[in-house]
Formats: sequence, structure tokens, C-alpha cells
Amino acid sequence: MSRKGSLRGKIVFWSIILALIFFVTALATVFYYVKELPNPDSWQTRQVVQSTKIFDRTGQNILYEIHGEEKRTVVAFDRIPDLMKQATIVAEDAEFYQHSGINFRGILRAVTNDFLNRKLAEGGSSITQQLIKNAYLSNEKTFSRKIKEAILAIEMERKYSKNEILNFYLNQIPYGSNSYGIEAASLSYFGKHVWDVDLVETAYLAALPKAPSYYSPYGSHFNDLKNRADYILDRMHEYKYISDSDYKTAKKASITFLKRKEKINAPHFVFFIRDYLDNKYGEDVVEKGGLKVTTTLDQNLQEIAEKIVKEGAERNEAYQAANAALVAMDPKTGQILAMVGSKNYFGDPEPEGCAPGKNCRFDGNVNVTTSLRQPGSAFKPFVYAAAFRKGYTPDTVVWDVPTEFSPLCNWDRTPGLNVSEDTCYHPVNYDGLFRGPVTFKQALSNSLNVPSVKVLYLAGINDAINLAEDMGITTLKDRSRYGLSLVLGGAEVKLLDMVGAYSVFANDGIKMEPTAIVKVEDSNGNILEEYREQSQRVIDAEIARIISDILSDNTARAPMFGLNSPLNLGDRPAAVKTGTTQDYRDAWTVGYTPTLVAGVWVGNNDNTEIQKSGAGAMVAAPLWHDFIKKALEESPAENFAEPESILSDKPILNGQYYNQATLKINKTNGLLATEKTPADQIVEKTFKQIHEILWWLDKNNPQGPLPDNPESDSQYQNWESAIQVWLGQNPTNFTNQNLPQDFDH
Repeated sequence: MSRKGSLRGKIVFWSIILALIFFVTALATVFYYVKELPNPDSWQTRQVVQSTKIFDRTGQNILYEIHGEEKRTVVAFDRIPDLMKQATIVAEDAEFYQHSGINFRGILRAVTNDFLNRKLAEGGSSITQQLIKNAYLSNEKTFSRKIKEAILAIEMERKYSKNEILNFYLNQIPYGSNSYGIEAASLSYFGKHVWDVDLVETAYLAALPKAPSYYSPYGSHFNDLKNRADYILDRMHEYKYISDSDYKTAKKASITFLKRKEKINAPHFVFFIRDYLDNKYGEDVVEKGGLKVTTTLDQNLQEIAEKIVKEGAERNEAYQAANAALVAMDPKTGQILAMVGSKNYFGDPEPEGCAPGKNCRFDGNVNVTTSLRQPGSAFKPFVYAAAFRKGYTPDTVVWDVPTEFSPLCNWDRTPGLNVSEDTCYHPVNYDGLFRGPVTFKQALSNSLNVPSVKVLYLAGINDAINLAEDMGITTLKDRSRYGLSLVLGGAEVKLLDMVGAYSVFANDGIKMEPTAIVKVEDSNGNILEEYREQSQRVIDAEIARIISDILSDNTARAPMFGLNSPLNLGDRPAAVKTGTTQDYRDAWTVGYTPTLVAGVWVGNNDNTEIQKSGAGAMVAAPLWHDFIKKALEESPAENFAEPESILSDKPILNGQYYNQATLKINKTNGLLATEKTPADQIVEKTFKQIHEILWWLDKNNPQGPLPDNPESDSQYQNWESAIQVWLGQNPTNFTNQNLPQDFDH
């Protein structure tokens, strides 16, 4: 035999051996899993579904029971409209009638994506596999479960026809809101039998099985549900199941769901918890696993908050503000004590006939505490804290005068050469007045806008964002979007994040990770997770105390708010900040005592303006005031720890807006005295120098040496020109004396 033939023979021999090994291994693997699999014939002996119960912090008061009762009405296959079957197929398994239980194209796509993402995340299961998983298997994303699922799917396809399997599926799977099967879902959501639903309703029903909780029409993701229903209509049109005319009509049609009937306590909080549980444990476990969830919610505080928000929102209709929200938190633990996402979760959208998610001033299902809104001046404390971290003091002086902040525009607030007016930026204060020299404390206490923009420039935009993120603000991702307007609330944040971040001030600079869970147990009482304190110091205690001292000083804020505003709690010290966006779309009040932090938002869901008189102090502060007073009425008042006094060798950091220089001059000609000046002509004279802060210090090192060339700072020229004009307009109160430059001869 030739050498070449010998090599070919070896290759054939070992190929056969490897094929046999692979075949035996595959056969053993299949046998290993098959022997433990249930029989698809035992359709009535499936595991009993147990409801998940959500409790308040006592573990006694139930807030909501998830699928405590499976609402299911089995309907015959011929009673289910063809459109419903077709919508389900295009949504879940377009090749259902072509495969033998396993959608290999879907699996290949899923495996590819899983490999690229290095985790099991992508779907790809056929309708048969979904039915098997729902009836027999867990929702864990493991390869062993996938193998079991595939074997059972093939076995089921062998035992039942495609129509029988589709019928099992449509009568078995969950559609959310305790509804199992398509008939129960049709009745729950539309009050109709499945054979009476129209095309649009069909698409929405078919959209739900993918993630019944997430896509719930009563939850916070209605727009995502609509997008999925639109996708299903697109697919039905693509597969020629519906005509061009019906498709166009359906895409334009609106949808109306029945009002939710089941009792839910603290509904926005419950669905906040539900989202968390679904993400961590999977919807299948939450819907069927019999979990006991003890939350951080204080039932008493929740009821107080709901009452105050409802009554406050009704009063605020006078300011054309239709909605309100409130969050309360324990700053020492980070535990959420109350969450009210709207004035009435079950209320009808306003005005009547509006489209939720589009043009409703009030949309009760939306949880505003986790929605993106602009905070107005409520963002300012983070900026001032960043400045204090850099070395500025509460007594640092800046000038509250009309100022142009765009270096491309002129100091008199007119556009520069070839510059559009939109490029210029010259904000004004809420009351339209300017006050001349003010300290950081005065500026923050009275929520002055122009000085605060200067403080942000001095602190640095990136440094301010870094600090806000360290404290718990999670939404400032694209930093290229933010400029100096950030300090006036020119970014979108969540009320829940704001309350968590203010908790850091209340807790002397220590951040407690916000949480809503005390404990989660499985149906056998095993603890799956339990609250553990997670703390981190994110700012110095001294900085937190400075902010608390400023925000709790009722006398300091009196020039803007008065002594008897809703920000004042009488004998109980409380640090508080209001916020109103410049377009009057959002009004805020966030404040705290050493033991309780609460934040209130007031406005309209569709971002329409409220009345200009409806600032945060007018519409949001009364709700905050009433909640804090009621919540703490049986608790003793506590004082904040006082900050230490800070002194600097720079007058501008110590509350002095001018610098003094004493020089010897010739009293006759006013020139600087020299050795040639007659002794009887020499006198000492003190000159008062007034300049903007950038003249006196390096903004990045305020405690360091004087800047060599302040004019090199891009903001210097406009700031300096603005105060010199101000001084000329107010000579009685402010006098700037120029130093003599020439010497006597």
C-alpha cells in the first residue's frame, strides 16, 4: 500500500471513530435529559401556580398580590379569530407552521447574539418551546433548560397537530393583569370576547405575551407597548394577512383599555417593585413562584403622601398645573418610605379624549418620580457643593449684575460679529432684579440665577456633573449637551434620584444606596435577598454641613421668600430648595431634616406651561411643607451639625467685594510720591479697588496666588465690563477708585 493510501485510510478510520464518539455522546446527552422530562400527555398535572405578594416594611400589610388567581377561560380553536392567530404567529414565531417544534433560524440568531454579547440574553424559542417552558420548565437561561425544552417541543409536535399546539398556547400563556389565555385577556382589557375584538385590539393583545408586566397598558411603558403593536401590524401587512386599507386605518386608530379594577395599594411603588423583580428574577418566577416581598414602604407615610399630593394637585389647578408627585426617603438607610407617582393612578386622563403619552396634561399611570423632568434651581446645591470642594467659601463674593456669558457675544449682551443672537446667553433672576455684590450663601439662599451661573463656571461643569453623579444623579450621560445653563436646571433628572442625592447632604456627606427592598423570600421561606447597608462617603462632612446650613437659614432666604414661606417649618430645622424651569413647565421642592428627605414635583405630563406665578415655592413647597410636618409630628426636632468657620487671606473669599491699597501720593497733583516729592506734600491715601472675582483669583485654585493674567480667562472681559457699568450706574452705593500709575517728578 502506498504511503498516500495509508494516510487516507487513517483519516477515514479516525473520522469514523470521532463520528461514533459524537453520536454516542449526543445519544447519552439526550437520554440523560429525556429520563428526567415530564410527559407532555400529563397536561393536567402541571405545577400549581403560586402568587407573589408584595408587603410594606412591616411584612404584614399587603400592597399587591401578583397573579393570586389565574383568570382563564378556555375557548375552542374555531372561536378564536384567524387574525388573532396570525397576529400571534407573526409576533412570536413566523415560521410556526414550517418547523417541527424548534425554530432553528431563531435559535441560530439567538446563539449568535448570545455569543457576541457573551451572555444568554437573546430569545429564539418557537411557540411550542414557549408553551413547554410556560407549562413545565423554569425561566432560567441555561443550556440544559434549552435542551430539555427542545426535546419536549419535538415530542409535543409528534403528539399534537400545529393547530392543537397553537390552541394550547393561546389558552395557556399569561397576558398580564392576572389574565391567562386570550379570552381572559380580551375580557380584562377590552370587556369583549376574543371573537369580538377588532384589528387594533388584536395587535395589542398579541404584543403582550413577550413581556406581560413590562408591556402592561396600566404601567409606565405604554409607548413601548404601542411600538410593539405597530410592529405586529407591520408584520401582518407584510405577510398579506391584512389589506392595505385595513393596515392604514389600524395604524392611525387610537386604543382604549378598560380601567383597572383590582385593588392596588401604593400602585406606582408596586409597579416600581414589579419592574425590579422582573429584571432580577424573570417575569415567570414573579408570576408563578410564590415570592414574598417585604418592601421599605411605610404604609402610614404613603397614605399621608397620597392625600397631600391629591389635595395639593387640586389646589394647583388654579395655576394650570394638573399633576404632582412625591418621594420620601430615610437618609440614614437609603430606604424609600413613600412614592406617589401622580395625583391618582386610577384617574381618567385629562383633558377628556386626550391620548396618553401624547397630549394629556394628566396621565395617572405614569410614575413621574422615575420620569425625566428638568429640575430648575433645585440642581443648584450640587454646583455650590462642587465649588466648596474646590476651595471657595460660603462668603465668597460674586456680582449679581446683567452679564453676558457667551464669549462670542459682547459684554452688553449683543451678538458679536457673524454671531447669531441665539448664541448669546444672559439669564436673569426670577424677580428680574439685580443686587450687586452677593456672597455664595446669599446667592444660593435666594436662588439667584446670575451669580449661580458664575459659580458653575468657577466650579467647572465637569466637576459639578461628577459630584452630582457621585451623589446619585444617573441621567447626565451625554456631557456634550450641557453648558452653563446646567445650574438653572438645564438637564433632565428623576425626582427619585434628586431625593437620593439630597439624602447625601442630610447624612453628612455619606451616600446610602437607595433601595425599596427589605427582603425577598421564595415560596419555601428561603431568603433570596435581604437589605444590607451600602454606604459610601462622596463629599466631606464639612461641605454637606455648609449646604445644610445655607438651605436651612430662614433669615438668609427671607429677602426672596419671606420669613413665613412654606419652606419654614417653625421650630423644626429643615434644609430645602425650590426649583422652577425658566419655561414654567416644572416646579420642584426638595428638602430634608436629619431623618427624612422628601421631594415634590408639580406640573403637567405633556410639558405644557403652568402659570408664571406658579413657581416651586408657590405650588410645590406647600405640599412638601405639609408632608414633612405631618410625617414628623410625633418626632422631636433635630438640629443639623454646624459647619466650621472658614477664613482666607483673600478678601474676596471672606465676604469683601473690594480690595484696599494704601499709597503715598503727592496731595497736589495726585501722583505717586517719590524721593523728589516735598515731605509736606506727601500724604497716605487708601484706594478702594473693585473687580470681578476672576481678577482676584485663579478659578481652579481659589486659595492660591493671584492670577498673572486674568484677561486670558474667556469670561473675564464680559464679567468685568458688566460690573464696571453697574458701578457707573450706582455711584452712591459703590465707588471704584483707580490707582495712580505715574510717579511724581
